[in-house]
This record gives sequence, structure tokens and C-alpha cells, in this order.
Amino acid sequence: MRQALFPKVVALSLFSAVLATPLKAEILITENEAALPAAADTGLTFRGVTRGPKVQLVSPAPGSGTVTSPLNLRLKFESFGGAKIDPASVKASYVKSPSVDLTQRMQKFVKENGIEMDGAVIPPGEHIIKVDLKDTDGRAGSANFKINVAK
Repeated sequence: MRQALFPKVVALSLFSAVLATPLKAEILITENEAALPAAADTGLTFRGVTRGPKVQLVSPAPGSGTVTSPLNLRLKFESFGGAKIDPASVKASYVKSPSVDLTQRMQKFVKENGIEMDGAVIPPGEHIIKVDLKDTDGRAGSANFKINVAK
């Protein structure tokens, strides 16, 4: 009787552990990366009119204040003049000193019209993420986003 019960208890314990873990959680920034020194200059400067692609932060909503982690990170890409976004050109980095390349972590969430990363795990604090991209005509675009995560 005990032999038949043991596999059921183990299976139930494993099932409970899986349910307790967020299914879609993806680490975007580690604690060690968050502890790196701030970058000296995080601003972008554009001069003149550009037809290059744009990147907009959709979620967490800009100006929404502090958010909790894990969060749903949504970026929207916009191209002009009939060009399309080249998904292979999208590069993301965590603005620190030295900067941290986030491209591989975000790559599977990149689409032609944006990034949809559900369950992005980011440690508490203020974080700046930079996204660079190009359209099919070779025009470049870039944007920095600030995300404040609650403790």
C-alpha cells in the first residue's frame, strides 16, 4: 500500500511546486547587474527631422510611477515611408557602467511591431533600458526608457 502511495505524493508535490512558480517569468535584469554603477550619460540627442523608426513604451505606462515585478514589458515600434522594422536589428541594453546587453534575453519576444515580454523580472530600483533598431531602408532609431520597480 505504501509503495502505491509514494509516487502519488511525489507527483502531487512536484505539481504544487510548479503551480507556485510563475509560468511566464523571465529574468530581464539580475540583482548583480542592478548593483552596477550608474552610467555617466543616459540622454539621447537628436537633431533635425528624421524618418527613422520610433520606439514607444506602452507597458508599464509612461508616468505610471512605481511598478511591481514581474511586469509585462510592452514596446511599440513605428516605421515610416513604407519601410518595415527589421526584427534582427533590435538591440537592447541596460544602461549601467559598463552597459549590459539584454538583446539575447529579449530576442524571442521581438516582433515586427514591437516587444511583448510578459513576466519580466526586474529587481527593485530605477532602471534605464535602451533600445536601438533599424528599418528595412537602413534608417536607425533609438530610445531610452526608465522603469521604477517597487521594493
